[in-house]
Amino acid sequence: MKQQGWPVSSENWTGHWHGFGPWIGSGQSHKEESRRRPGQGARDPQTELFVRDKRPPMMTGHWLMKTDQVAGTWTSVEDAVAWLQERYEAAPPMVRDDGKAAYVELPDKIRYALDVLPRGVDVTWCYWTQTRMLASYSVVCCRNLAQHHLACPSPPDAISLDTRRNRSDVASALAPA
Repeated sequence: MKQQGWPVSSENWTGHWHGFGPWIGSGQSHKEESRRRPGQGARDPQTELFVRDKRPPMMTGHWLMKTDQVAGTWTSVEDAVAWLQERYEAAPPMVRDDGKAAYVELPDKIRYALDVLPRGVDVTWCYWTQTRMLASYSVVCCRNLAQHHLACPSPPDAISLDTRRNRSDVASALAPA
């Protein structure tokens, strides 16, 4: 059955965003892919294990199945990106032994997220932290282009005020140092 208004592409996507994470753990735990995939149906024992597991799913859109793990819901892309920035600043990525950046710099990550999220493209930031743990957190588009059959875990009218942040913080991260 075709859903009303579908198919949708990044050219005509409209919606809101949900934040998930952060998950911070060992690389070994992250490699256990079987627990990071849902089963064949909602009552499948694998799916039941999957929705309770705190590790990030193999497919970003599957976060929407983990309804009790929604960390925030936004109708403003700036607020969603500010949430990503807060997670990044709380657990920054490692720096290489030679002092150079090991990952894309924060302003570039912010620019990318501000560009693709309004087009319905999910964003995940995943990297090794300074404590050598893997950090992963995502902003997932809802309705999701890849998993459009999944229900919204937390409609925007349920947004709490504590998920919002001053948008000037996002702009200041883009300013040249």
